[in-house]
Amino acid sequence: MTQTKRTATPAGGPVLGTRALNRATLARQLLLTRSPMSAKQAVEHLVGLQAQEVKPPYHALAARLEGFRPEELSGLLERREAVRIVTLRSTIHLHTPDDCMALRPLVQPVREREIGIFRKGLAGVDLERLAVLARAFVEQEPRTMKQLREMLGDEWPDADPQAIAIAVRCTLPLVQVTPRGMWGRSAQVALTTAEHWLNRPTEPAASPDTVVLRYLAAFGPASVKDMQTWSGLTRMRPVFERLRPRLLTFRDENGVELFDLPDAPRPDPDTPAPPRFLPEFDNLMLSHADRTRVIPPADHRRTWQANTFYCPLLVDGFLAGVWRIIDQDLVIEPFRELSKAQRTEVLEEGARMLDTLYQGAVSYDVRFGTVREQAAPR
Repeated sequence: MTQTKRTATPAGGPVLGTRALNRATLARQLLLTRSPMSAKQAVEHLVGLQAQEVKPPYHALAARLEGFRPEELSGLLERREAVRIVTLRSTIHLHTPDDCMALRPLVQPVREREIGIFRKGLAGVDLERLAVLARAFVEQEPRTMKQLREMLGDEWPDADPQAIAIAVRCTLPLVQVTPRGMWGRSAQVALTTAEHWLNRPTEPAASPDTVVLRYLAAFGPASVKDMQTWSGLTRMRPVFERLRPRLLTFRDENGVELFDLPDAPRPDPDTPAPPRFLPEFDNLMLSHADRTRVIPPADHRRTWQANTFYCPLLVDGFLAGVWRIIDQDLVIEPFRELSKAQRTEVLEEGARMLDTLYQGAVSYDVRFGTVREQAAPR
């Protein structure tokens, strides 16, 4: 009997070009026009902010919100209305308490896979007992990771201290307590559990369906792989299929199927996109498997060199250079020559960013450095 070979049916729906995807994503990211949202509303809408360092969440909101002042976000942290915790992609994010409690258990399988990488250093370690002891230590008072390694090292002297630290971070929902993360008042990292810090019991994990819908609201239109890149989760295709009747579908220029919310903004591709100064590790740059909607292929890998990461500059909605503050200068290094009008807009936006965050406390000069040459291909 002859069997007919089946071929995959191309994903249906209209094609969205790169500029259309760019403008749609910028609209969701509050980067086409500044939003009147409060800082807490924005943190919730964006499903958290990358917070590997202290300043990036402040720069992220300065680029997105009208009337933002750093004291607003510091106040949220101080009042425990925002917390810093390892969640998406195994990196530190700043979340609302509700998202902290719901997202952390959702990504627990990713944490458990991470423990597996260090299993050799954990030979003989009872992970359940490790969690019990570590919880008691950090809930007695906030502890640094060094203190935790020393305390737990007494129990398992033959284990690798770094592996123990990773196991604790992956097993318990540890938050960084204030003043860590506060503008102008930060300190070294000290940790306690989310339940203890927020005075809330352990809660069920967020529904994957709900998280997919929230991801699309903040980063869509997007593919299954895009969402998996953002979250660190795997095997999310069944969730999208379950939600398919509620979603619209499109294709990108490579034929990849994209999902989106029916009522989400999809602006005209020619909608103006003002310059924006973003922090290193901004989620806009990291939350899609295909990043060409923001990063031109020629500029891939140009925001870091060795272990140094630079802050991205958007011009016309796309990565167009990097910036940094050196002494009392905001130095802008474009990847190519900008037009006179673009240079004016970039300088004005740079001055606005500095005024928003530093409020005249320090007098900064805003200037262009040399055009940053493209690194030789590896």
